[in-house]
Amino acid sequence: MSQASTTAKTAAKPSKPSKVGAAATWADDRLGLAGLGKKQLRKVFPDHWSFMLGEIALWSFVILLLTGVFLTFWFKPSMGEVVYNGSYPQLRGIEMSEAYASTLHISFDVRGGLLMRQMHHWAAMLFVAAMFVHLMRVFLTGAFRKPRELNWLIGGVLLLLGILEGFAGYSLPDDLLSGTGLRIADGIVKATPVLGTYMSFFLFGGEFPGDVIIPRLYAVHILLIPGLILALIGAHMMLLVYHKHTQWPGPGRTNENVVGYPLMPIYMAKAGGFFFIVFGVTALMGGLLSINPVWRYGPYNPAEVTAGSQPDWYMGVAEGLLRIFPGIETHILGVTISWNIMLPAQILPFVIFGGVLLYPFIEAWITGDKTEHHLLERPRNAPNRTAFLVMFMTAYGLLWAAGGNDILAVLFHLDLNQITYFMRVAVFVLPPLAFIATRRWCISLQRADEARLLHGYETGVIMRSVDGGYTERHAPITLDEAYTLTARPREQIYAGSPETDANGVRAKGARTLDKVRARLSKYWFGDNVQKPTLQELEDAHHHAELEPGWGEPDKALVAADGHQYDGRHEMGDDELRKGH
Repeated sequence: MSQASTTAKTAAKPSKPSKVGAAATWADDRLGLAGLGKKQLRKVFPDHWSFMLGEIALWSFVILLLTGVFLTFWFKPSMGEVVYNGSYPQLRGIEMSEAYASTLHISFDVRGGLLMRQMHHWAAMLFVAAMFVHLMRVFLTGAFRKPRELNWLIGGVLLLLGILEGFAGYSLPDDLLSGTGLRIADGIVKATPVLGTYMSFFLFGGEFPGDVIIPRLYAVHILLIPGLILALIGAHMMLLVYHKHTQWPGPGRTNENVVGYPLMPIYMAKAGGFFFIVFGVTALMGGLLSINPVWRYGPYNPAEVTAGSQPDWYMGVAEGLLRIFPGIETHILGVTISWNIMLPAQILPFVIFGGVLLYPFIEAWITGDKTEHHLLERPRNAPNRTAFLVMFMTAYGLLWAAGGNDILAVLFHLDLNQITYFMRVAVFVLPPLAFIATRRWCISLQRADEARLLHGYETGVIMRSVDGGYTERHAPITLDEAYTLTARPREQIYAGSPETDANGVRAKGARTLDKVRARLSKYWFGDNVQKPTLQELEDAHHHAELEPGWGEPDKALVAADGHQYDGRHEMGDDELRKGH
């Protein structure tokens, strides 16, 4: 609506309406964006450094899109043969595919092409790594619990799609290293009983390497998988807003609220600044750190293999499984079943991945937890879950190292077979040991928390009693810390259903499964140190109040040099721990 000025000396004139405001009013009248936007833009998000891991993945994907659009202007996804006559003298006159020649053209002849290529590759590495660490954070803190199980599944599928997208991407240049990766993929496909050869011919358009795999991978790489990733990211963000973001326990934070900053303007400003940080770091890596120098490998030739060839880091587990698995084959009715390829490359990775995706439902079944959780859980308060992750990380690290057994043998002058035999044993021995050690460590930390709640923290001040004994002075922890340590429910062990019903009839059916659940629940919670009850806290505080100096930290926490209570030295006024 136009406005008229009534304070000027001249006659009032209607002001000209803003074109931007008119357009916004037009859109709002038809779409109702103002009301929706006002609510969502004031959405509160908690603030913690660990929540930035997901943002790194998001901004890395944005960088992938930006650099990928640049690369599509010059890349030619064709396996047609050409003779190279470009700027790189060592490869002039050599026959190669158009895909490889265009990659060399981007690297040496397009202004900024090598920077964009390397930024694209580094962003892909960061994208998968950030998703990996983000999922680990979600797992450790129990952020996958009800009502966020679906978001956990979406995150797992996003990680799988990111890995497939990376494999398709580094296969496009058609150099000797990427061709070796495709040769391994061809072998994995052919290991499928009965159908393997047909599947390989369909995938490669004939006998490997064929002449259609690069165009097909290109379509998958720039259209299919990015579209799926974009859709899943959108669904992930919608569920994040709908369920509200989880937060760490602390004063004023409950399952019913979110303590943090509104989306606009604070969080958006911080997120925008963080994007430029991620972009700057990626640009710095792309400009200074060489990655995938395809000109050193040469064009792909099925008769050659790059010495010491290694895939990108996220393919290390599959590579390690393939390298250490014993050579086992079975011949049935003229069909050869290559278990040494099928199990490590086709079955085990999906079994492991499926177990990770189903974990929230397995844990909920064991614990019987049906409540909603919006407060994160400290890793020490879930010893088995934390131990499972450390066990998985140990196995992952061993398989990752096994994927480079030839490199390890050369670098450390070791026998390749001995490394392989060691890894075959280590993947079964070290992960369970890591599980046991981590579980006991978490339970020990629970005991330490209980001691801090009941007896206060150790001040380092040593007191000598009249009979010559020595004890350490404890001081009460702050109310904020006490709130954080007690912001968790007391866990209940599932005892199982009774063997007989109300009429004395023996129960049938799922009794065996019920016993398994009861035993798992006992193992899950049996050794946990539950938070003290209100009565235990009151008794401990009443006992502590009898000690001199309790409740007067400024008076009790003084510098201790070993002579405070020997009757020959006056106590000073220096604080032992400032700012507590």
